[in-house]
Amino acid sequence: MTTPAELRALQEAAWNGSLPLEIRLAPQDCQVYDQADSYLIHYPRLAYIPFLLPSLYAFFASFLITPEFDSHDGWFSFEGVPLKWHYPLGLLYDLFSGASGLQAQAEGAQSLLPWRLTLHFSGWPAGQLIPLDAEGKVLHDAFINSVKEADFLRNGSAKEIMTLSKNDSTQLWKSVEAYDFEKYNPVSQKLLYAHGAPLRYIPMRIYLPSSTAASEGPWSYLKVVQLPVTPLAPNSREPQTLGSVLHFWLPSMFPSRRTPIVAKPILHGSVVPMSAVVEDLLRSVAYLDGWLHLGIVMIA
Repeated sequence: MTTPAELRALQEAAWNGSLPLEIRLAPQDCQVYDQADSYLIHYPRLAYIPFLLPSLYAFFASFLITPEFDSHDGWFSFEGVPLKWHYPLGLLYDLFSGASGLQAQAEGAQSLLPWRLTLHFSGWPAGQLIPLDAEGKVLHDAFINSVKEADFLRNGSAKEIMTLSKNDSTQLWKSVEAYDFEKYNPVSQKLLYAHGAPLRYIPMRIYLPSSTAASEGPWSYLKVVQLPVTPLAPNSREPQTLGSVLHFWLPSMFPSRRTPIVAKPILHGSVVPMSAVVEDLLRSVAYLDGWLHLGIVMIA
């Protein structure tokens, strides 16, 4: 098992991870078509991109064809595909860059960065994205619901998140909004180490490449799997490793528990060792909603 100091170092490394973004205003919303300046920023991997909308709206307001739009009318796309706003930035990048991003990283190349996104204010993709609201309630509720799901899996109920004090509940959301580790971590630790009780399940979602035709929708190539992952290996008192989880549930992609042969597990832009203990991963490098969001990239 990983030591507390090592867990803390991993947690801080994940929190400090960021991606350079180049955000351009969609030509159909821009008075000068594609000639508006780009918005450049290093943005945290764990953060949610709708929090950028007020700043982006202020930056692009003078270029908008229709000034009646509000900041919450904005939505993002990458190469024509609308980006799910309830996915953290790092997860979105890992899903879209996939093997190309890992190869560029391995070769020391930066060709995929900055990540170039398009900001739209018209033509909201109603069939693919839920509209946001001016008060931020939709984003708040989506995040809290995800936290509740994770809490239920860890403890068998959502009691811990539901019984947080009003101050702690407010601090949790405000720390996510402001991306403030010192305010986020105390509340997060209360949820992860509830009364010192052992975890029932590890909240984990795995994002698999799909053979579905792209014509069936921009997200049809991706299959999201939620697995009942236990902290201990089945029929054993040994801590469960990521390799054992993937081999048990996805044996065709992971025929070996120890070595990636057909596919690689990706978390926060890095290949995760198959020997990593899943409970350690949860306690150190889970996303802000308490989930391990694991991408799978096929090995060429």
